[in-house]
Amino acid sequence: MDGTREPLPGGGDGGPRGARGEFVPDVTGRPVWRLLVRGLGVYLPGWQAPAGALRVPDGGGVGAPGFVAGDAGFGVHLPARRRGLEPDREIYVRGREDPSFGIVIAGPLEAVGSRVVDAAALVRFARRLTFEELFETGDAESVPYAVRAARAVENVVFLDRAAGVGLCAEADPGNGAASCPVLVRIGAPHERTVHAYGVAPQVVRSQS
Repeated sequence: MDGTREPLPGGGDGGPRGARGEFVPDVTGRPVWRLLVRGLGVYLPGWQAPAGALRVPDGGGVGAPGFVAGDAGFGVHLPARRRGLEPDREIYVRGREDPSFGIVIAGPLEAVGSRVVDAAALVRFARRLTFEELFETGDAESVPYAVRAARAVENVVFLDRAAGVGLCAEADPGNGAASCPVLVRIGAPHERTVHAYGVAPQVVRSQS
């Protein structure tokens, strides 16, 4: 079972072509989608990844705790925030001459430190983790590289298996605008499935 064959929130069937019969390569063709699939293989091995994303219509909901915030895409409301949590993370690099960085984070979304986890908060958190991961204490030469890498984070995937939800964010390398074009629902352990919901942001235009 994959995300393209689940009924749309509020009724209707998106089918493999989306809510209005269109394909959704604007979501599944993005680098952040490939990062999501890679992250699922690392942190949810054996689970069936979605083959595509259900289009969430304008003004549509995805059920608590998720929400849609216009061009900023998806976000998640949390009942509380906690600091000092250290989620797992994997950093990936795309390109050689002008590399961009992506990061997959796995753990409680509360680690972001905000009651509302949206695209901007998630990208900020991912850049902080990237810097901390690449900075080596006592090695001053690692600072410039860690700073450049943090600024070059363009794709973020956060998977919270316990809460059964995940967010996929991207940042525009030109203007820095952030959006969460994909939200995922992680099924129960006995289901071992992941369902994906997508919106097509108007602001962010990441390059493949």
